[in-house]
Parts: sequence; C-alpha cells; structure tokens
Amino acid sequence: MSAPLSKDSAIPVESKRDLVAYLEAGNKPASAWRIGTEHEKFGYRLSDLRPLAYDGMPGIRAMLEGMQRFGWRPVEEGGNVIALTLDAQAITLEPGGQFELSGAPVDNVHETCTEVNRHLAQVKEVGAEIGAGFLGLGFQPKWRREDISVMPKGRYGIMTAYMPTRGSLGLDMMYRSATVQVNLDFSSEADMVKKFRVGLALQPVATALFANSPFTEGKPNGFLSFRSHVWTDTDPDRTGILPFVFESGMGFERYVDYALDVPMYFVYRDGTYIDASGQSFRDFLDGRLPALPGEKPTKKDWEDHITTLFPEVRMKQFLELRGADGGPWGRLCALPALWVGLLYSPAALDAACDLIADFTAEEHATLRAEVPRHALQTPFRDGTVADLARKVVGLADAGLKERARIDASGVDERGYLDDLHAIVEAGRSPAAELLERFHGPWKGDIDRVFEEFSY
Repeated sequence: MSAPLSKDSAIPVESKRDLVAYLEAGNKPASAWRIGTEHEKFGYRLSDLRPLAYDGMPGIRAMLEGMQRFGWRPVEEGGNVIALTLDAQAITLEPGGQFELSGAPVDNVHETCTEVNRHLAQVKEVGAEIGAGFLGLGFQPKWRREDISVMPKGRYGIMTAYMPTRGSLGLDMMYRSATVQVNLDFSSEADMVKKFRVGLALQPVATALFANSPFTEGKPNGFLSFRSHVWTDTDPDRTGILPFVFESGMGFERYVDYALDVPMYFVYRDGTYIDASGQSFRDFLDGRLPALPGEKPTKKDWEDHITTLFPEVRMKQFLELRGADGGPWGRLCALPALWVGLLYSPAALDAACDLIADFTAEEHATLRAEVPRHALQTPFRDGTVADLARKVVGLADAGLKERARIDASGVDERGYLDDLHAIVEAGRSPAAELLERFHGPWKGDIDRVFEEFSY
C-alpha cells in the first residue's frame, strides 16, 4: 500500500550508503523482536461462487465499508477505498481482490493468532450480511484469469502491463494466487545473515508443509503448490533463490546491490503512480531516471521499490518469509509458529544453521524446482523432503519450548504446530487431501472446495 509521503519519507536519498543505513536501522535487541503475520484469501459471491468485483453487491467496496464498523479507517486512492488501517494493522487488496490482513507487530504467536481469529470473525460477519464468502487456498481453484476483476490501484495497471514481458505466469501470480507469510526481526547484520540463510534454504520445506493449490480452472493442475510454481515463471529479475545469500560477503550492502539491479515498476508522486517500469534505481540515485529527470529518490521511493522484489525471503527492516500457500483458518497460526520456533530461539537457529550448512547450490535449485510438484514426497538425499520436514518441525517445537511464551491458560506456543506434526507424520501435504476428496467423494466437482474449505 502506498500512501502520501510523510515528512520523514520525503527526505532525499543521497547515496547507496543511505540505502544500506535504512536496512541497518532494522537491527533490534532480542527483547524488541516482534512477529507480524500476513494472509490473503479469495472472496467470492455465495450465490454463484464468482470472484468478488470491486463494485456491486456483494463486492470488495461493500466489504471495506462494512469492516469500518469495527473501527477500521479507510485509505483512499482516486476516490476509491483501497485499504483500511487500525492501529498498526492494515487490510489491503491484492490485484484480483484477494483480501489481505497485514497484522500488527506483536510479541508472541498467541497474540498473532488472536489477531487472525478476530479478523476472520469480522470478515465472516460482514461477508454473511452482503452474500460473500472467503476461501483459504494458494491458488484460485475455479475461475479463469479473465473472470477476475482488477482492483482500482494505480500500481496494478503498471504491473499488469509489465508482467507479460518478463514471464508467462506473472499475471496469474497477481490475480489468482494467495499466500500467508510471517515477518520477523534481526539483531545485527550477522543475525540477519543467519536467519536469511536458514529461511531461504528451508523455504521449500514450508512450501511442502503448506502446499494447498492443486487445482486450476476446476481441474487438477499436476502440482501440489501451483502457487509456488507460478513464481518460477514470474519476472526472473525479482524472484528466485538468491544464491549470493549463501556466499561470503553477504550483508546489508550486498542485498542493496541486488535490489539496485532489479528494474523498477513505478514512482509515486502527488497521488499518482508514474510508470518507471524497467528503469534503474541506480540511475534514480544519480538523478537520471527517465521517468523523473533531474529528481533524486526519497526514502519512500526506496521503501516502495524493495516491496516490488519477490524472492522467497525478502528483506525490508525485517525479514519476510513468503513461501507458504494460503490455507484454512486453523493453519494460519502454524506458519508464524514454525518460523518463530526456528529463528527466535538461539539454540534452534544454531541447529538449523548446522542442518543447512552443507546444502549445495544444486540442492537449493532442485528443491525449489521440484517441491511445488511433489511437496513432501520430493526426493532429497537418502530420503524425501518429509524426512527433512520432520527434523525442521522438531527444531521449531524445541525452539518454542525454549521461548516459553505462556498464554492465559498456561499453554506455550507449541500447540500451534500440531497440524504440522500431523502432516509430517502422515507424509502428505494438505493438497494431497484435497485431491483425494476431488477424486473421491467430490466426484470431480470443484465447487465442493468452496463448501468445505471456506472460512
């Protein structure tokens, strides 16, 4: 979400050093580390299961208006409400109307789960009144790209025009995919590097555990996480596994160099998105951006640019772990539990670093390519990704035990991993269950997924 520039955001960026300093400013002591959970979901009309358009009834505009009864405040662009804010939370719209909660930074998984539950209860209440439902899946299971309305946000028009020039599935990413992600902090450059490496190396494990997108246009698509596969043919300039993260010299400056080499999408000025697609932020630093000749970037321009990078782990002033499919209500708390257990426990983080220390570049690439299709059954070394996932979930469980964050009933955060323990013990991703139902009791009727897996 882009908003009018604040006084601080409008400060010009003078050099690459300013960009490095921006990332360094994310360093926080462990006592200040927080958890932010984001999740997207597909809205649809209860009457005919068609995706929600922005206008009309039921529609996205009506959802955004209805949510305001709970204290959410509207954010407008071009006369349309395109987001809502409440304290440190936001509700935003993805290009095809995927309804996203960007959660507040909170102290523990109990709090982020409470936030998710409150949000979904509100969404369900408003949706029931206007005739809308919401589905947690990684990819739109029924409708074609042509059936999905474009949300009225200026940046999406620029991205829609640019995406087909850089891959064949970018528009599917924009309009038909949905994810859940968690945002976590670091204490120093060294801590950031350890967490980045573990997050990137083990992202295929998260993809396998949460694989939940086996359908396209009403039929099996040959993948267990088609959402993850889509990213393999979406603008290679800004996606991928970032091999440099595992090389010596990785740090804030190295990531800035990577980001500077990713072509821009836009610049936001005076309520308007200016098309800068394919242009260079390095040129912008030198005052030579063709879209704004003679003008230097601001802090907000840099913030906007790094949000248009799409690796499996993305750095802002925190790390975003982005490899999981959207899923049902009960699994939305499992993803933050997994990564908090791994990355916020010193012992678990060290053990995870040891686990991935000898992963080769070829293994990283093979896991990224094969997990979307085979998920937990992907061959890995002398076993499968299920064997690796069992170790990873075990480390996360131990990490949450070490954290010992207790809720009001005296329970720690480990319970949020129960679904993942069950998945690894069965050796079957959630998508395998969906396919079993599709070929069994559903008798090939994709509409049943809306009946049984909506919020």
